[in-house]
Amino acid sequence: MKELEGINQIDYPELQKLVDHPTPKILLDVREYEEYVEGHIPGIPLIPMSEIVDLIDEFNKDQDYVFICRSGRRSQEVAKFFKMNGIESVSNYEGGMLEWQGKIETGETNIVKEVSEIYKTTSEEE
Repeated sequence: MKELEGINQIDYPELQKLVDHPTPKILLDVREYEEYVEGHIPGIPLIPMSEIVDLIDEFNKDQDYVFICRSGRRSQEVAKFFKMNGIESVSNYEGGMLEWQGKIETGETNIVKEVSEIYKTTSEEE
């Protein structure tokens, strides 16, 4: 697996696999609200990068996370931030939404209000 600054990098085929066949990994879109509403990957919740800093203590440290943004830059920063805060199992979708070729959904679906919501949806799908 490719790494950049100590963060696993996943590409489009790998992310498409995770979207099609949900695993315990939690996929999170970290773009801003306006970007998410314009188009996002169906089923992937939004927690903007600007809010994650204040919410970091609410995330389960034993969980696997994959972060998505527009180009892969912000999601890389979020992954590094998680690692600095003791959450080791993080990956970055390196191409971001610019490289996403799968389905896209618009509107206010899956906007996270409480971090605990991201764990409920995962356990229900298993």
